[in-house]
Amino acid sequence: NRMHESMKLFDSICNNKWFTETSIILFLNKKDLFGEKIGRSPLTICYPEYAGASTYEEAAAYIQCKFEDLNRRKDTKEIYTHFTCATDTENVQFVFDAVTDVVIKINLKECGLY
Repeated sequence: NRMHESMKLFDSICNNKWFTETSIILFLNKKDLFGEKIGRSPLTICYPEYAGASTYEEAAAYIQCKFEDLNRRKDTKEIYTHFTCATDTENVQFVFDAVTDVVIKINLKECGLY
């Protein structure tokens, strides 16, 4: 399953020795397709342990937690997760603004100004 492959790749990048103190911005794209698929196929097909509702909100929160739980260095790095739909220009603008805000805050914090 592509989600498992994506998690495996994310795990290898997130926990790479070169990124031990590097926060990561995670984009989970195609939220529109995920929402449609959740309505047709329960998440328990891929994740038998999933006990939440078959709603986009609960399933997306579960997937977000699965990715963020892969971070073995929670004390030195944060994962900033955004659900996106690349064809939705308003969503892309919102995510871009949120990412810009995160980058500015991190830089201000490193300079001791935040």
